Amino acid sequence: MTIERRAQAGLAARGAPVAKGKTASQPSERIQAEFGGFGGAGLRSARARTIYAALLEAILAGRLAPSMRLPEDDIGSIYGASRTIVRSALEGLSRDGVIVLEPNRGAFVASPGVVEAREVFEARLLIEPHLTHAAAGHVSKKDIALLRRHLEAEEAAVHDEQQGTAILLSGRFHVLVAGMAGQATLAGFVRELVSRSSLIVALYWRRRQATCACESHRILVDLLAEGKGEEASRLMREHLVDTLEGLDLSGPRQATASLAEALGTDLETAGAKSA
Repeated sequence: MTIERRAQAGLAARGAPVAKGKTASQPSERIQAEFGGFGGAGLRSARARTIYAALLEAILAGRLAPSMRLPEDDIGSIYGASRTIVRSALEGLSRDGVIVLEPNRGAFVASPGVVEAREVFEARLLIEPHLTHAAAGHVSKKDIALLRRHLEAEEAAVHDEQQGTAILLSGRFHVLVAGMAGQATLAGFVRELVSRSSLIVALYWRRRQATCACESHRILVDLLAEGKGEEASRLMREHLVDTLEGLDLSGPRQATASLAEALGTDLETAGAKSA
């Protein structure tokens, strides 16, 4: 049995508690603060960060369909924000690779195809096992403590059935590990690839668990703490392969919610409030 399969067995043995998630109009504070997408890091406006976080969560939770148009005026009406603020939030999402900005047409939810999905994960398979091996020789006690705190947040998101948050946190875990390898250039590539793969997982994931197993991440942290680079590298490879195999690349899920429904807001009511 592979390390990845043992991790899955451990997760099943622990059981998956069920809890009701938050409403769409209340994006997790973990997204708005420390665990947001990377594209939102440079947003100075609090209103822009709120819009950015809400749209990111709605996209990764599958409530907004691929290629769906995101009109600036409608978003501004929902949040009582100017087009400048909305455009800033959309630019952040574009940097994350979850939306596409087209000149004279506007913003659209990105729609990565099957070929792109495979290429992204194949690129991660080339880089991340190497960086994981290197990280085992570089991590400090402080680094391990950070990873363990991150795992607690990741498991809480899965427990609360917050799919968008869980996907973000799962990706961020991989970026944290890569950043501990002492190889900044390759870590930068992982950061970009993870941003793209987050949407891919949201669109094509078919297994019951919302994202890649937290138990695999927990075992990986234990191996890093023990300095077992070879085992950690092997687990990372198995883990990424298993995640790729968990994607149904026959076609992405199609959301049916309107923009207002996906964000948990009525456009007319929102427009009246912002008037």
